[in-house]
Amino acid sequence: MIQTIHYHIHEVSNYINWLYFFHAWGFPARYANITKIHGCDSCRASWLTTFPEEERAKAAEAMQLHKEAVRMLNQLDSSYQVHVRFGLFECNSDGDDVVIADSSTVLCFLRQQAEPFLCLSDFIRPIHPEGVRDSIGVFAACADEAIEHLYEETDDYKRLLCQTLADRLAEAAIERAHEAIRKFYWGYAPVEKLSVADLHAERFQGIRPAVGYPCLPDQSLNFDLDRLIDFSAIGIRLTENGAMQPHASVSGLMLSHPQAHYFSIGKIGQDQLLDYAKRKKRTPEEMRPFLSANLLLE
Repeated sequence: MIQTIHYHIHEVSNYINWLYFFHAWGFPARYANITKIHGCDSCRASWLTTFPEEERAKAAEAMQLHKEAVRMLNQLDSSYQVHVRFGLFECNSDGDDVVIADSSTVLCFLRQQAEPFLCLSDFIRPIHPEGVRDSIGVFAACADEAIEHLYEETDDYKRLLCQTLADRLAEAAIERAHEAIRKFYWGYAPVEKLSVADLHAERFQGIRPAVGYPCLPDQSLNFDLDRLIDFSAIGIRLTENGAMQPHASVSGLMLSHPQAHYFSIGKIGQDQLLDYAKRKKRTPEEMRPFLSANLLLE
């Protein structure tokens, strides 16, 4: 199953994780609480008083930034959209790989070289002699590329505001889509009832690691995911090193195992680099740039 969903901005704006928006603007997490305050003047004034006197000017900046961000979202809503492409595939694990059924695609993963020695393939049913299969989800999401280029020649502040909102909208779109996937398309959590705060805290069953996460550090995985679901269907292009364009894009995997959780691969040695390159059918020299942050210095 491969599906494409196109969202209007107002359909995903409630799923925005404002913590990361404010982080992009250099605000500590506590200032993101302005998004939970009623918009009336009285509530905003009361919120300011919760900060020490020396922090109130910064809090007022955060308040104004959020007000302008919401106004910009309303303006963008009439002209732009956010897009999600996802696929659900039968599969089985084979060691550190996941073999996609009825396909030539094999997703190769790295394993921690320290306890508890985890690999994402551990959360997929191994190849079974009776052919019992598991499932894995693949996704990509992006905001309309034009959003990133608004105000380029007229207003640097609004240009940056649009860019940081576009990033959050792409993440919000896959948050909403993943909720629908768990409950309806994949259907492994049909009675799930979670608030947006619960979703941001990842209290749902399974995990959704994006390419670039500590458990999924190899950006070249994007080439494999692209072959499976065709990123171009929603306007995403890959550079020669697997980076996505537009910038406001995100891709990754969905795993449903109840015990699946995030972890960090950490450092790997030359032996795993050689093994990983062999499984990827690439040379170690080709793979080294993709894994440079994870390689032990030797």
